[in-house]
Amino acid sequence: MLRAYTVTLEATVSSVDYQRGILYELSSILEAAVDDKRLARNPMHASSVRWPKAPREPRQVWPLMTALRVRDVISPRNRIAVVLGLRCGLRQGEVFGLSHADIDYEKGVLHIRRQVQSLNGKLYFALPKGAKTRTVDMPPSVREEVKRHIGTFPPVEVELSWGRPGADRPRRKFASLLTTRFGNAIAVNTWNTCTWKPSLAKAGVIEPRHEGAKAWQWEAAPRDGFHVLRHTCASVMLEAGGSAW
Repeated sequence: MLRAYTVTLEATVSSVDYQRGILYELSSILEAAVDDKRLARNPMHASSVRWPKAPREPRQVWPLMTALRVRDVISPRNRIAVVLGLRCGLRQGEVFGLSHADIDYEKGVLHIRRQVQSLNGKLYFALPKGAKTRTVDMPPSVREEVKRHIGTFPPVEVELSWGRPGADRPRRKFASLLTTRFGNAIAVNTWNTCTWKPSLAKAGVIEPRHEGAKAWQWEAAPRDGFHVLRHTCASVMLEAGGSAW
């Protein structure tokens, strides 16, 4: 039934991103059913269920020194976000959803099990992109950065709905590695405006706000979004022959 549905979706919905978004939400619902012991497994993870492939676009990559400048000028609380994006290739929502329990110091890995998303201003937990969890290597230098971060900014338990907010949605609690200074989950748009772009300007990546502009009034910088760290991470890894830095 799911295989037939994906075929129908491809035939009736022109946008591949929209197709994937629909399937992603469906997978999140099924994953919640697995958590509630209503399903033994998520059928969207079956190898026979083919997801539409996202269109390939040219990737923006920063010089390593540019990424390091941003890491060094961003606030101490948020430095770990840049480290995880640059050194481990985590996506922005995955950084915000990372829990202390997802860190395996002994094996030197991070378990990417969720991300934080937003809908109409309401935050919620969801599976990582493609509704697939994964494990990524955590180099020794990242391990030390994580330990320093936790020592200064201890994880805070955050409770959000699992899946798009609704009255019937289950709620989950996780000790989030990165929160606001008030101990709340991080809203991507607010973080981009109040933390990311000011740091880019300070590092000389984008132009400062023009005189008289409001705190949220920045020029669009789509090529310099947080995701550029993931691409830069892959580029550095390739140049290093696949070694973990």
